[in-house]
Amino acid sequence: MQHRTITGKILYTSRRPERMGEERGREDFTFTIHSDGKRTFRALCEIEEPAPTVMRDITYSMDENDVPMDCFVRLTIGDRFMGAGLFIIGDGHVECESYGPSIGRVSQRVKIVGPYDGFGTHPIQGDAYITKRLDIARGPHTHQLRTFLPSIDHRGATPPLIAEANMQLSYIGDETVTVAAGTFACRRFRFGDEHGGMASDKGAHPDYDLWVTADDDAIFVQGGVGGYMQTWYELVELKR
Repeated sequence: MQHRTITGKILYTSRRPERMGEERGREDFTFTIHSDGKRTFRALCEIEEPAPTVMRDITYSMDENDVPMDCFVRLTIGDRFMGAGLFIIGDGHVECESYGPSIGRVSQRVKIVGPYDGFGTHPIQGDAYITKRLDIARGPHTHQLRTFLPSIDHRGATPPLIAEANMQLSYIGDETVTVAAGTFACRRFRFGDEHGGMASDKGAHPDYDLWVTADDDAIFVQGGVGGYMQTWYELVELKR
Protein backbone atom coordinates (compact mmCIF):
# COMPACT_ATOMS: atom_id res chain seq x y z
CA MET A 1 0.00 0.00 0.00
CA GLN A 2 1.16 3.54 -0.74
CA HIS A 3 -0.44 5.24 2.25
CA ARG A 4 0.94 5.61 5.79
CA THR A 5 -1.12 4.60 8.83
CA ILE A 6 -1.12 5.83 12.43
CA THR A 7 -3.20 4.13 15.12
CA GLY A 8 -3.61 5.01 18.78
CA LYS A 9 -5.72 4.76 21.90
CA ILE A 10 -6.52 7.47 24.45
CA LEU A 11 -7.82 6.65 27.93
CA TYR A 12 -10.36 8.99 29.56
CA THR A 13 -10.18 9.23 33.37
CA SER A 14 -11.77 11.37 36.08
CA ARG A 15 -10.13 14.03 38.23
CA ARG A 16 -13.12 14.35 40.55
CA PRO A 17 -12.06 13.65 44.18
CA GLU A 18 -14.61 10.86 44.57
CA ARG A 19 -13.51 9.18 41.29
CA MET A 20 -9.85 10.19 41.04
CA GLY A 21 -8.07 8.19 38.35
CA GLU A 22 -11.06 6.01 37.48
CA GLU A 23 -11.63 5.17 33.82
CA ARG A 24 -14.61 7.01 32.33
CA GLY A 25 -14.15 6.31 28.63
CA ARG A 26 -11.76 5.71 25.77
CA GLU A 27 -10.95 6.68 22.19
CA ASP A 28 -9.46 4.59 19.40
CA PHE A 29 -8.21 6.58 16.42
CA THR A 30 -6.59 6.02 13.04
CA PHE A 31 -4.98 8.34 10.51
CA THR A 32 -4.53 7.34 6.89
CA ILE A 33 -2.03 9.64 5.13
CA HIS A 34 -2.00 9.26 1.35
CA SER A 35 0.92 9.86 -0.99
CA ASP A 36 -0.72 13.07 -2.30
CA GLY A 37 -0.81 14.52 1.24
CA LYS A 38 -4.53 14.06 1.85
CA ARG A 39 -5.47 12.33 5.09
CA THR A 40 -8.48 10.71 6.73
CA PHE A 41 -8.99 10.66 10.50
CA ARG A 42 -11.23 8.01 12.05
CA ALA A 43 -12.23 7.83 15.71
CA LEU A 44 -14.48 5.75 17.93
CA CYS A 45 -15.16 7.55 21.21
CA GLU A 46 -16.92 6.00 24.23
CA ILE A 47 -17.85 8.14 27.23
CA GLU A 48 -19.29 6.17 30.16
CA GLU A 49 -19.42 8.94 32.77
CA PRO A 50 -21.29 11.18 33.37
CA ALA A 51 -24.59 9.74 32.20
CA PRO A 52 -25.95 9.48 29.61
CA THR A 53 -23.26 7.47 27.86
CA VAL A 54 -21.93 8.74 24.53
CA MET A 55 -20.69 6.67 21.59
CA ARG A 56 -19.36 8.69 18.66
CA ASP A 57 -18.12 7.48 15.29
CA ILE A 58 -16.18 10.00 13.19
CA THR A 59 -14.67 9.81 9.71
CA TYR A 60 -13.08 13.14 8.73
CA SER A 61 -10.98 13.88 5.63
CA MET A 62 -8.69 16.82 4.84
CA ASP A 63 -6.74 17.80 1.73
CA GLU A 64 -2.97 18.14 1.45
CA ASN A 65 -3.14 21.56 3.16
CA ASP A 66 -5.27 20.27 6.06
CA VAL A 67 -8.33 22.04 4.63
CA PRO A 68 -11.54 20.15 5.57
CA MET A 69 -13.20 18.13 2.81
CA ASP A 70 -15.91 16.02 4.44
CA CYS A 71 -16.92 14.52 7.78
CA PHE A 72 -19.36 11.78 8.78
CA VAL A 73 -20.71 11.73 12.35
CA ARG A 74 -22.85 9.06 14.03
CA LEU A 75 -24.02 9.39 17.64
CA THR A 76 -25.51 6.92 20.12
CA ILE A 77 -26.53 8.54 23.43
CA GLY A 78 -27.63 6.43 26.40
CA ASP A 79 -27.25 3.42 24.07
CA ARG A 80 -29.93 4.82 21.75
CA PHE A 81 -29.41 6.26 18.27
CA MET A 82 -29.43 10.07 18.34
CA GLY A 83 -28.43 11.02 14.81
CA ALA A 84 -26.07 10.78 11.87
CA GLY A 85 -24.84 13.45 9.52
CA LEU A 86 -22.59 13.95 6.51
CA PHE A 87 -20.84 17.31 6.24
CA ILE A 88 -19.27 18.47 2.97
CA ILE A 89 -16.96 21.49 3.10
CA GLY A 90 -15.94 23.27 -0.10
CA ASP A 91 -16.90 25.82 -2.73
CA GLY A 92 -17.24 28.43 0.02
CA HIS A 93 -19.97 26.52 1.86
CA VAL A 94 -20.57 23.94 4.57
CA GLU A 95 -23.33 21.51 3.67
CA CYS A 96 -25.01 18.93 5.88
CA GLU A 97 -27.37 16.01 5.37
CA SER A 98 -28.48 14.81 8.78
CA TYR A 99 -31.24 12.73 10.33
CA GLY A 100 -32.31 11.48 13.74
CA PRO A 101 -35.38 10.71 15.85
CA SER A 102 -35.69 14.25 17.23
CA ILE A 103 -34.89 16.20 14.05
CA GLY A 104 -36.18 14.02 11.22
CA ARG A 105 -34.33 14.60 7.94
CA VAL A 106 -32.46 17.94 7.67
CA SER A 107 -30.58 19.49 4.73
CA GLN A 108 -28.40 22.56 5.40
CA ARG A 109 -26.15 24.78 3.32
CA VAL A 110 -24.25 27.62 5.04
CA LYS A 111 -22.04 30.12 3.24
CA ILE A 112 -18.57 30.55 4.74
CA VAL A 113 -17.81 34.25 5.12
CA GLY A 114 -14.21 35.10 5.99
CA PRO A 115 -11.32 32.87 7.07
CA TYR A 116 -11.75 29.88 9.36
CA ASP A 117 -9.39 27.33 10.89
CA GLY A 118 -11.01 23.97 10.37
CA PHE A 119 -13.80 21.59 11.29
CA GLY A 120 -14.25 20.52 14.91
CA THR A 121 -15.06 16.83 15.35
CA HIS A 122 -15.09 16.40 19.21
CA PRO A 123 -12.66 13.42 19.52
CA ILE A 124 -9.67 14.31 21.69
CA GLN A 125 -7.25 13.51 18.85
CA GLY A 126 -9.20 15.92 16.65
CA ASP A 127 -8.54 18.66 19.22
CA ALA A 128 -4.83 17.90 19.03
CA TYR A 129 -4.67 17.99 15.25
CA ILE A 130 -6.25 21.43 14.91
CA THR A 131 -3.42 22.92 17.01
CA LYS A 132 -1.41 22.82 13.77
CA ARG A 133 -3.21 26.06 12.87
CA LEU A 134 -0.89 27.97 15.21
CA ASP A 135 2.37 29.39 13.90
CA ILE A 136 4.86 27.96 16.40
CA ALA A 137 7.61 30.19 14.98
CA ARG A 138 5.87 33.16 16.67
CA GLY A 139 6.57 31.66 20.09
CA PRO A 140 3.95 31.55 22.85
CA HIS A 141 0.85 33.45 21.77
CA THR A 142 -2.94 33.21 21.53
CA HIS A 143 -4.92 32.68 18.34
CA GLN A 144 -8.65 33.31 17.90
CA LEU A 145 -9.77 29.94 16.61
CA ARG A 146 -12.81 29.79 14.35
CA THR A 147 -14.26 26.38 13.48
CA PHE A 148 -17.38 24.82 12.09
CA LEU A 149 -18.56 21.71 13.90
CA PRO A 150 -21.54 19.35 14.31
CA SER A 151 -22.42 20.48 17.87
CA ILE A 152 -21.39 23.12 20.42
CA ASP A 153 -22.41 20.80 23.27
CA HIS A 154 -19.33 20.13 25.38
CA ARG A 155 -19.60 16.39 24.74
CA GLY A 156 -20.95 16.79 21.22
CA ALA A 157 -24.07 14.96 22.40
CA THR A 158 -26.69 16.60 20.20
CA PRO A 159 -27.96 15.63 16.73
CA PRO A 160 -25.31 16.61 14.14
CA LEU A 161 -26.14 19.98 12.57
CA ILE A 162 -23.96 22.84 11.30
CA ALA A 163 -22.66 25.02 14.12
CA GLU A 164 -19.85 27.52 14.51
CA ALA A 165 -17.57 28.09 17.50
CA ASN A 166 -14.99 30.75 18.29
CA MET A 167 -12.47 30.00 21.04
CA GLN A 168 -8.97 31.00 22.09
CA LEU A 169 -6.12 28.59 21.37
CA SER A 170 -2.82 29.41 23.09
CA TYR A 171 0.63 27.97 22.50
CA ILE A 172 2.28 27.74 25.93
CA GLY A 173 5.69 26.21 25.17
CA ASP A 174 7.59 22.95 24.71
CA GLU A 175 7.90 20.08 27.20
CA THR A 176 8.97 16.43 27.23
CA VAL A 177 6.15 14.20 28.45
CA THR A 178 6.10 10.54 29.46
CA VAL A 179 2.83 8.58 29.32
CA ALA A 180 1.90 4.91 28.99
CA ALA A 181 2.54 5.03 25.24
CA GLY A 182 6.09 6.38 25.63
CA THR A 183 8.11 9.56 25.99
CA PHE A 184 7.47 12.39 23.52
CA ALA A 185 8.76 15.86 22.69
CA CYS A 186 5.58 17.92 22.98
CA ARG A 187 4.07 21.31 22.47
CA ARG A 188 1.69 22.49 25.16
CA PHE A 189 -1.51 24.30 24.19
CA ARG A 190 -4.58 25.64 25.96
CA PHE A 191 -8.11 26.07 24.69
CA GLY A 192 -10.00 28.92 26.37
CA ASP A 193 -13.58 30.09 26.07
CA GLU A 194 -13.68 33.49 27.74
CA HIS A 195 -16.29 34.78 25.27
CA GLY A 196 -18.60 31.77 25.50
CA GLY A 197 -18.03 30.48 21.98
CA MET A 198 -18.71 26.92 23.20
CA ALA A 199 -21.34 27.79 25.79
CA SER A 200 -23.78 25.06 26.79
CA ASP A 201 -26.38 24.75 29.56
CA LYS A 202 -23.43 24.56 32.00
CA GLY A 203 -21.87 27.79 30.77
CA ALA A 204 -18.62 28.43 28.88
CA HIS A 205 -16.24 25.54 28.27
CA PRO A 206 -13.61 25.33 31.07
CA ASP A 207 -9.93 25.78 30.17
CA TYR A 208 -8.49 22.72 28.46
CA ASP A 209 -4.73 22.08 28.46
CA LEU A 210 -3.21 19.53 26.08
CA TRP A 211 0.22 18.28 25.10
CA VAL A 212 0.72 17.36 21.42
CA THR A 213 3.68 15.72 19.67
CA ALA A 214 6.03 18.35 18.21
CA ASP A 215 5.83 17.02 14.65
CA ASP A 216 3.55 17.13 11.63
CA ASP A 217 1.41 14.22 12.90
CA ALA A 218 0.22 16.29 15.91
CA ILE A 219 -0.64 13.29 18.09
CA PHE A 220 -2.42 13.89 21.39
CA VAL A 221 -0.22 12.80 24.35
CA GLN A 222 -2.00 14.04 27.46
CA GLY A 223 -4.37 16.74 28.62
CA GLY A 224 -7.18 17.71 30.92
CA VAL A 225 -10.16 19.98 31.46
CA GLY A 226 -10.86 21.76 34.73
CA GLY A 227 -14.00 23.47 35.98
CA TYR A 228 -17.12 21.38 36.27
CA MET A 229 -15.69 18.69 33.94
CA GLN A 230 -12.59 17.58 35.93
CA THR A 231 -11.34 15.14 33.28
CA TRP A 232 -7.95 13.78 32.21
CA TYR A 233 -6.87 12.10 28.96
CA GLU A 234 -3.71 10.08 28.22
CA LEU A 235 -2.26 8.33 25.20
CA VAL A 236 -1.85 4.67 26.14
CA GLU A 237 -1.08 3.09 22.74
CA LEU A 238 0.52 4.41 19.53
CA LYS A 239 1.74 2.76 16.36
CA ARG A 240 3.15 4.66 13.39
